[in-house]
Parts: sequence; C-alpha cells; structure tokens
Amino acid sequence: MTPDQLSATIIGALTSLSEAGAISLPDGVPTEVLVERPKVKEHGDYATNIALRLGKKAGMNPRDFAQLLADELAGSGGVASAEIAGPGFLNIRVDAGAQGALAPQIVTAGTTYGTSELYAGQKVNLEFVSANPTGPIHIGGVRWAAVGDSLGRILSAIGAEVTREYYFNDHGVQIDRFARSLLADARGEDAPEDGYGGQYISEIVASVLARHPDAAALPDDEALETFRAEGVDLMFSEIKQSLRDFGVEFDVYFHENDLHESGAVDRAIARLDELGMMYDRDDARWLRTSDFGDDKDRVVIKSDGEPAYISGDLAYYLDKRERGFDRCLIMLGADHHGYVSRMMAMCAAFGDTPKVNLEILIGQMVNLVRDGKPLRMSKRAGTVLTLEDLVEAIGVDAARYALARYSMDSTIDLDLDLWASQTSDNPVYYVQYAHARLSSIIRNAADLGVVLDEATFDPSLLAVEQEGALLRSLADYPKVVARAAELREPHRVARYLEDTAAAFHKFYDVAHVLPKGDEEPNDLHRARLMLVAATRQVIANGLGLLGVTAPERM
Repeated sequence: MTPDQLSATIIGALTSLSEAGAISLPDGVPTEVLVERPKVKEHGDYATNIALRLGKKAGMNPRDFAQLLADELAGSGGVASAEIAGPGFLNIRVDAGAQGALAPQIVTAGTTYGTSELYAGQKVNLEFVSANPTGPIHIGGVRWAAVGDSLGRILSAIGAEVTREYYFNDHGVQIDRFARSLLADARGEDAPEDGYGGQYISEIVASVLARHPDAAALPDDEALETFRAEGVDLMFSEIKQSLRDFGVEFDVYFHENDLHESGAVDRAIARLDELGMMYDRDDARWLRTSDFGDDKDRVVIKSDGEPAYISGDLAYYLDKRERGFDRCLIMLGADHHGYVSRMMAMCAAFGDTPKVNLEILIGQMVNLVRDGKPLRMSKRAGTVLTLEDLVEAIGVDAARYALARYSMDSTIDLDLDLWASQTSDNPVYYVQYAHARLSSIIRNAADLGVVLDEATFDPSLLAVEQEGALLRSLADYPKVVARAAELREPHRVARYLEDTAAAFHKFYDVAHVLPKGDEEPNDLHRARLMLVAATRQVIANGLGLLGVTAPERM
C-alpha cells in the first residue's frame, strides 16, 4: 500500500461516514488527504492530520472526529490499526499483506514505476549549460549539465514534453575577444589583455591552420574573421562532444546570432509596442519593466540605434512561447542573480505569468578539493577547471551523481578522494553497490531454483520490521519523483536512493533471502525475492533519473 493508496482509503472512509450521516462536511469530502511518515517510527507506519483539519468544520471535537474515522478505518482492507494521538492526529499501521502487495506491482510496472501524468500535456523548454563557445565547459557549467539533464529526465517522468535547449552565444564581445586571442597565438604574439589563454587556444589554432595554412598571414580583418568562424565551430563541436560523453544530449542548439539576423528582435519590440509596454526617451527605446517589479526601466534600443543586451532576451523568450512552450525554465549561475527581476518583468510585460511561464533557477559555485586542499588550475584550460578535469578525476557516474546530489542553491565542495573511492562513504558507490548486490541475489536465486511467481506470492509473509521499512521506502518513490519535479530539486532523488539502499542493507542483515545448505526453496524465500526484485527496480529507476548507470556487478 502506497501513501496515495492509503490516502484513497481514508477518503473512502470519510465518504462512508458522510453518507451514513455520522459526520457533516459543509465543503464536502476532500479529494486529497495528506499522509506522512511519522517522525517517530514507533507511532506507526503513517500519520494524518485530517481530523484536525475537518473536525471543527464538522462541528465536532477533532479527537471525537478522529475516533469515528479510526473505527471506520479499522474495517477497511489494508489497515491494521488506527490510533488517536494528541489533539486529533491519527497514527496508522498498515496490514503486512497490503503493504507487501506493492512488491509485485513494482516488478510488473518496471521502468514505469514512479512515473505519473502530473504534467501531461505541458510543453517545457529547459535551457541549461549554454556555455559560451570560447573555451571548455568550466566546473560551474558541468554542475548545470548534471542537474539540468536530471531535471529534464524527472520532468519527463511526470508526463511533461521536455525540450532540452542550449543557447549558443555566437554574438557579442566575448566572441571578438576569443577570435583576437586565437589570432594572437597564431602570430606568436601575447594574448590580448582581456583575451583567453590556456593550452586549448593553441590546440584550436593548430586545427584552424591545418585547414587554412595561410590564415595568420591574411589581412587583420580577414584573418580575424577566419579564426572567429573556424575557432567557434571547433570549440563548439568540442563542447557538444564533451557533453555527449557526459551523457547529456540537447534537442535544440539555438544560435543567438539568428535572433538578430531573422528580425526576431524587431518582432518582439513590435509585440511590446502593441501591448503599450514601450516608450521613447533620450533618443532611445525603453521597456516599462519597473511596472512589474524591476528596479528600473530597461533600454531596449540605445540612442545610437544599436540593440541593448536585453533585446536578445526579449526576442528569445517570445520565440520560445511562439514555439508552443507552456513553461520556459532557464538555469543560470550565481553571477546572474541580479538578472532575475528584469527577466520576470519582461515575462509580465508580454502578458505572461512570472514563475509559471518563465522560471529562472540560480545555481551556486562548485569547488573541487583534493588532499584537503582546493584545486585551482586546469592542465588544459589554464585557470578554469573543466568538465574533463572532473571526469578524469572521478568518472562520469560519480561526477553526475555528486553534482546532482546537492541543492542547487548551495555551494558545494567536492572531495575528489572521497568520490573516487570504492567504499560505502562514497554515496554513488553505496547506491550502485546496493543495485549490484540485489542483482547478485537474483542471479543466485535462479541458480538455486527460487523464481519470481506472482501467482504464489504471499505478501503477508513480509512481516519483519525491516521488510516493512523497506516496503514503505519503495512506496515513497512516486511522491519523491513528483516532489523533485515540482520543486525542481533532483537532489531529492539522490538522497532518497541513499536512504533506500540503507533500508535494503538493514533488511538483508536480518532476513535471509536464499535457501541455505540443503534447505528447499519455500514461500518465504519467494516472497523476499519479490521484495529484492522490487528494490532493484526502484534503485535502477532512480539512478536512471540522475543519468547514472545501475551496474549488475561491481
């Protein structure tokens, strides 16, 4: 029995009481009842405050209301007991048979267990990483690669149609600096004061010269354009491959330059003009963002006729909405915090709803630590630590899990020695080892003639305390996924997996799953094997949401 199933049972009991005239609910029977795990496990399997919420509305003392509900639940299938606590809380114990029945349901559901239709019909544009093509992906961008891809998987799991989008910044001063840095290296000159350095610059130059041997000798403007076009293409190809190697694929690579060349900026300004959101002052064109919470209005077209930076944001947001996206999620680094209010004001100026049609998620810094000391330098990219540096140190699985494991609004220090270790102190190793151990049990069971058979499965045999705890953990998985999606917090899945792996190890310490010696397989072995198979499925599903492999052997 899952929390949702218990909630439905309580709603059924309330409906019966209402129809019998035992209670009178002016607003009718609620369609949802909150069911939670009690903080003290001795209080029961689940708890609800529904009697406190409804008692006074029904004109009753909440404890009296709770007693009526407890008596009604006592006759419900799947509820072993319901006890009143405090001013009207109900502590509920679930019948072992009802609880154990979840195991074959999970096995049958397979990879679909934990999915839902919560966001069915919603089109979500998820923009993340979007690193400038002026160098390898730095460690902050790697965090977004892990978190963004996991969030995309989680949103898909609740029914959303997710498009992963990379905003390719190929327009602006940073590209100019990049091109000048390449040309300087090609000519054996020092990098510009505001330019880019590192081994990767020389590598790109070598590739450009292999294609165009005379590029450095061309006139300055022509040489600069050659290195700009070829260098950006080479760097972006490398970024794409690095992300693929990290398990991250994008559906759309959107070029910023297209906004300016396609007339999208003019269309966005025209739309805002129609809405009365634009005005002229000091020979410039302004957007009334202060009407929607921004600290000041923003210049869209400068007095010299050139578009301001926000003009691209306007065009890009409108383009996404015109492509049919209901929700536009953008993941940005901590240095963009001041950017949020103007973006939300922009959303409102178009007549949309901030934090619904447009959401901006801000992520904090990542620091890499080895031997207790922070790492500062990259072998290839100079002062910037990169995706390759992290993967080389701990591998793709550990890197993805480590970066997705923490709330994105917290700065994290990743201890590379810990995350590279093969011990239970390493969270990803701990979870993956649990999956491998579960897989081993299932292989050994087949060798011993213990098979999964739902027809002969007796859920009431799973009555040991640790079996119940593991089953309740498995029952929580759908809610964890839904909550992680709604709050945009993939780390909830990682922490859940660690708790479930711990519950499995506690179960395995006290319950022997396989026959020993000359012992013949019996119904208890088969019941526990079903629980093992269900646990393996849930851990595999959760690791899949994080883009981490679920190994059969370790």
